[in-house]
Amino acid sequence: MRRFIAERTKHLIKRNFLTSSNSHRFLASQSSFFSSSPSTSSTIVSPSSMESSSGASNQVTLQSINPKVLSCEYAVRGAIVTQAEKLQEQLKQEPGSLPFDEILFCNIGNPQSLGQLPITFFREVLALCDHPSIIDKSETQGLFSADSIERAWQILDHIPGRATGAYSHSQGVKGLRETIAAGIEARDGFPANANDIFLTDGASPGVHMMMQLLLRSEQDGILCPIPQYPLYSASIALHGGTLVPYYLDEATGWGLEISNLKSQLETARSKGVTVRALVVINPGNPTGQVLAEENQKQIVDFCKEEGLVLLADEVYQENVYAPDKKFHSFKKIARSMGHEEKDIALVSFQSVSKGYYGECGKRGGYMEVTGFSADVREQIYKVASVNLCSNITGQILASLVMSPPKVGDESYEGYSAEKEGILSSLARRAQTLEDAFNSLEGVTCNKAEGAMYLFPRLQLPQKAIQAAEAEHAAADAFYARRLLEETGIVVVPGSGFGQVPGTWHIRCTILPQEDKIPAIVERLTAFHKKFMDEYRD
Repeated sequence: MRRFIAERTKHLIKRNFLTSSNSHRFLASQSSFFSSSPSTSSTIVSPSSMESSSGASNQVTLQSINPKVLSCEYAVRGAIVTQAEKLQEQLKQEPGSLPFDEILFCNIGNPQSLGQLPITFFREVLALCDHPSIIDKSETQGLFSADSIERAWQILDHIPGRATGAYSHSQGVKGLRETIAAGIEARDGFPANANDIFLTDGASPGVHMMMQLLLRSEQDGILCPIPQYPLYSASIALHGGTLVPYYLDEATGWGLEISNLKSQLETARSKGVTVRALVVINPGNPTGQVLAEENQKQIVDFCKEEGLVLLADEVYQENVYAPDKKFHSFKKIARSMGHEEKDIALVSFQSVSKGYYGECGKRGGYMEVTGFSADVREQIYKVASVNLCSNITGQILASLVMSPPKVGDESYEGYSAEKEGILSSLARRAQTLEDAFNSLEGVTCNKAEGAMYLFPRLQLPQKAIQAAEAEHAAADAFYARRLLEETGIVVVPGSGFGQVPGTWHIRCTILPQEDKIPAIVERLTAFHKKFMDEYRD
């Protein structure tokens, strides 16, 4: 009986679906989906024909997925890291089965995974915002600082319903954007507008959003530094554009030469590529350089003259270690040169994942968008609204990063000590690893002026290069794999970031805790000597 009723119901639903005038009008309006020809008449596909066409021919294969996905690569979490994770699991299951007792991840800028502690004030405010019912309890006054309690109330007052689990405005909570704008203004000395701020889940979604906006086809290009952070090559590939490389000069500390920018721009245009934007990463990733103010002015002039959007990756703005260098935002540089918003389109990216805070898992960040017309701004907002909003925890953290405790606040001394402790330790780690790389045969390493990485160059023996070729691998990937297998140290091959052809590099973070650095140096030194001896020409 139940089977009869089910079959009868199916028949009625099918008949009503095919005869309903409303359904027919809908299907007719969607004729491109249901018609095999450009004719305006619609063809309705019956369930039976759909069922018969399903099967092996509709399976998802590498040949049937979007080719843009196949063409995109992200070396920071590539094959070397996958192998490292397998070895880590092996050590758990079979302790003592490998020539090392732990995997040392030097492949990614993920500070807290390597032991860095979060900033106390930031976490106190987050805890109170997520559990506001405890704010007025007497015990809270003894556990939390007075200024973290006050800041939590201020933030909650900005959030509709004081609910951190609810959606916000698609650009982010207005009050938090106002706090960030005030922080930008204090940093740069020039006005900032909350309406220019788009809060994002880290900097990466902002980059994707701009690529989505600017790239119409493979005939549109983005000038991108080589070496570069693979987010840019991956996002350009995913959105169907063309990466137009410009090479940083390793001999001058990874300098950016305007003459090289002009040459690459002219070459791209001669090939029919419309270059839409210039990406600048400052401080540099993976190269660690901090741009000089004069160089930044040249870059601003270049973008203005050529009509390019300036995409400024400034997520390492707090990570400057060289005493003779200082971070300047590109917006500050442009305004100090007298350029108004209408003169240059500029997008700057910031993230809570880097700096001294290292809150990668909280996924907070923002982009400040200036110099775009009102109708284009509407389109950017539309794209942002498709994702509804970024997560509220990340939004709160972004506001805290741009408005930390000030002199006179109860938390200020503790906050300052934590910040200084982290940054000074990073500077010491960078120096120790830089010295270690420069002591190795055939290795040269530029100074890490900022960011979280070293990018040493490897002069590898010809026999090692030939051994890599025999395994269909880049020479630096071959070196990195051997380093992992023999020492447990995880680095990223330079070939994953791009490099001058014929040169080889690795990227190594400075993030392992300071007490781990001597072991890394010891293992690295022993491995490199053995490797060079094995493949010596």
